[in-house]
Amino acid sequence: MKLHEIYKILNELSPFELQESWDNSGLQIGSMSDEVKRVYLSLDVDTFLLDEVEENSLIVAHHPLIFKGLKKINFNSYPSSLIKKMIKKDISLIAMHTNFDKTHLNKYVATKVLGFKSATCSEDFICYFDVGMSFSKFALHVKECFGIEYLRVVGDEKEIKRCALTTGSGGELIGLIDADCYLSGDFKYHQALEANENNLNLIDIEHFASESYFPECLGKNLKNFPLKVIMSNSKNPFSYK
Repeated sequence: MKLHEIYKILNELSPFELQESWDNSGLQIGSMSDEVKRVYLSLDVDTFLLDEVEENSLIVAHHPLIFKGLKKINFNSYPSSLIKKMIKKDISLIAMHTNFDKTHLNKYVATKVLGFKSATCSEDFICYFDVGMSFSKFALHVKECFGIEYLRVVGDEKEIKRCALTTGSGGELIGLIDADCYLSGDFKYHQALEANENNLNLIDIEHFASESYFPECLGKNLKNFPLKVIMSNSKNPFSYK
C-alpha cells in the first residue's frame, strides 16, 4: 500500500490541518510514494521500537520525532541517531499529535479509560464530563484507572461535579478551565498556586500515563485497515525509586 493512501485515511480520520501552529504533525520521514508493508502505532519513537519494527514499515506516532528545525545531523545523539536507523530500515514516520488530541484522544481517555459517558470536548484540547463524587473518591478512581501509585493533587476536599481533562501537558490551559477539578500532566509549581487560589482542584495524571492510550485509540479507528496494524507499548523514560 502506498504511503499517500495511508496518509489520506489518517487525514480523513483526524485532519492534520487541525494541529497547533507550534506542532509538527504529518509526514516526518519518508516519501508519499513509498510502499508500506505494515503499520506500527506508538506513543513515541525510541530505540526499543526501532529494534522490533520490520523493514519497509510505517510508524504512526503520537509525539513528533522532529519537533524543531534540525541545525545539524549528529548520528551519536537523539533524534539523529534514530533517524539514521529508520533510513537504513526504510521506515517511514507520520506523527498525529495535537490534531488527534482534539478529535479523539482526550474524549477516549475520558470515556473509555475513566468511564464517564457524557464527555464533550472543545477546540482548546479541553474535555468536560460530569463526575458527582467527593474529591478523595474521585482521586482514588483516577488512580486505579491509570494505574498510578501516587498522585500529585492540589485542592481541598469538596464535591467534584464537573471535571476537565487534557491529556499530555495541559497546565498552560488552567486559566480557561470552567470546572471543579482539572486532570492533566506536567503541572508546574506556579500553575498549582494559580489553581489553588482560584479554587480549582488539580490531579496530575502524568504525561506518559495519560497519552499511552494513543495506539489503542487509533487502532480502534482502523478496524477495516487493509494492512496489518501492530500496536507498540512505549517505554516511560521516568522511573521511580
